[in-house]
Amino acid sequence: MTKILIIDDDVELTGLFKDYLERDGFAVDVAHYGEAGLRLALSGDYRLAILDIMLPDIKGTEVLTRIRMESRIPVLMFTARGDDVDRIIGLESGADDYVPKPCTPRELAARIRAILRRTRSEVAIADNGPIIAGPLKIWGEKRKASWFGHDLELTSTEFNLLETLAMHFGRIVSKNELSEKALGRPLARFDRSIDVHMSSIRQKLGCQSDGRSYIQTVRGQGYQLVKE
Repeated sequence: MTKILIIDDDVELTGLFKDYLERDGFAVDVAHYGEAGLRLALSGDYRLAILDIMLPDIKGTEVLTRIRMESRIPVLMFTARGDDVDRIIGLESGADDYVPKPCTPRELAARIRAILRRTRSEVAIADNGPIIAGPLKIWGEKRKASWFGHDLELTSTEFNLLETLAMHFGRIVSKNELSEKALGRPLARFDRSIDVHMSSIRQKLGCQSDGRSYIQTVRGQGYQLVKE
């Protein structure tokens, strides 16, 4: 049974989500404070964590930053509906995706399954050797990537995005395809999730000798991992 963790101080709401998700086949633990949730998230017992951006003791973004210092566990952030700032801050801090509150238990379950599918948590995929795209090597089953021979520290969503670009090395990949592959859902209108994740990946890859990014934005089309 897939174990997930919910870190949220809303007792009534988390109880509703816990009941629904357990009927849907998940094992669910709940923490109502950030420090307690952080300890559980780093325990290695969970396949995914759901984290509210507002907590009574410490901010959800601080919890996320501290999780990312030690773990790559997929994190789904709760954000206020329509609050783009919270979404961007959450994604920049290392969240894999977000879901706006209020949301239905069914929508939450769908987002969880989408992330688990993309992180290969439920179904093992055969590894026939790395994908090689210039200085980039990606091992799908191991969820490992190297850049000029050095290991890359990537979130699960960043890994999925970079893997998709590598599979289309030198070609343009639309933002909608990237959203489907990396987030497991169609790109929503005004959704900047892909852009924020791409910005983080660019920082980790650095620039070419002429100062250009290895990942180019093709306006109105998508992104491209360029060949030197």
